[in-house]
Amino acid sequence: MFLRLVYESFRRQKRRKVLAGVAITLGVAVATAMIAVATDIGDKINRELRSYGANLVVTPQEDTLDVEIGGVNLKPPSDGAFLNEADLPKIRGTFWAHNITGFAPMLPVTTKVNSSTHGRDVTLLGTYFSKELKLGKEDFVTGVRATNPWWKVQGGWPDDNSLEVLVGERLASSLQLQPGDQIALAGQSHRVGGILSTGGAEDDEVVAPLGVAQQILGKPGSVRRIYVSALTKPEDALARRDPKTMNPETYDRWYCSPYVESIAYQLEEAIPHSHAQQIRQVAQNEGTVLSRIQGLMLLVTLAALFASALAVSAAMATAIFERRGEVGLMKALGGGSASIAALFFTEAVFLAALGGTAGYFVGVALAHQIGQTIFNSKITIQPVLFPIILAIAVAVTFLGSAAAIRRAVLLDPVFALRGEA
Repeated sequence: MFLRLVYESFRRQKRRKVLAGVAITLGVAVATAMIAVATDIGDKINRELRSYGANLVVTPQEDTLDVEIGGVNLKPPSDGAFLNEADLPKIRGTFWAHNITGFAPMLPVTTKVNSSTHGRDVTLLGTYFSKELKLGKEDFVTGVRATNPWWKVQGGWPDDNSLEVLVGERLASSLQLQPGDQIALAGQSHRVGGILSTGGAEDDEVVAPLGVAQQILGKPGSVRRIYVSALTKPEDALARRDPKTMNPETYDRWYCSPYVESIAYQLEEAIPHSHAQQIRQVAQNEGTVLSRIQGLMLLVTLAALFASALAVSAAMATAIFERRGEVGLMKALGGGSASIAALFFTEAVFLAALGGTAGYFVGVALAHQIGQTIFNSKITIQPVLFPIILAIAVAVTFLGSAAAIRRAVLLDPVFALRGEA
């Protein structure tokens, strides 16, 4: 009898049930899409933000040490200490190696450049363009073409094993250079492979393969600093803790989380006598952007679910008002408040199941569309999302129906049967 009452309710009030079901479907679809994107968005946003440059820099440990007595810096003047180029492949041996999208060593050298018409002192920056390296049995490629994708070259990129160079566009303009021209650097002739445009200091410099800078400086195998681009997660309370103060369990959790601080710590372990730190402005901006986008998605989800609950509430209130005579008759025949509430809550569960299931599949399609449109990649839907969405649909339906069902339970059968409720 109970199930028959539920069935008749759906059969006789098709329009009301469809309106409530559509409201649930739309709210749940938006929630599904936002939750799916939010749970899969971290790496995608990080990869997008990696196009804005490295977020870690590794320098010689000696550069961080200041020797001062009585406010006087006793550190001898020099070009600074150097890192060993041979240690660079070890970066791929760290725990978070696959989160490191690329790295580029830098070795600035002041030298004299001579073209056919001009000569002047300039900074020559030695680096990797697209260098093939090997660690164990693994071959990989890294350099500024991976870490600095905004660098634009008119002409061609030099080979890392060649003597070709890039000339910054402002320097090239002052020296009247074009791709294919010859220039002399420290007395040695080099071909200009291309004109470099970065919008930064490199536009006034010569950028060459690392070996060229090492040869001019007379320090083979030397590197001044290393810029590292890594996928990280935003800082939280654990990220900001000092690992020296952690117990073993907390340390393992910190070490195995892709915080910028833990990746920097592992870089120091991999490269002897080095100091790694985040480029704070870049790293903090990444966390801020990600947090704000996720916050916006949460706000949209809550707004959609609230609107869905209001629509369900209105539909259920109207449906119960139309059935006040039926409710009054059930009470007059001895039906208790619990059985009447159970009847309407059962209808709500059916609505939630139907609307939640439909909303889930609509939301999945919407999430995939968002992924392709914004991130040009597929959104991964976790299997656990389906039961979570059904639970959300039930909760929203119950919240939207609660006031109307309470009114039905408190309905006076005398007034209901007389049509006065």
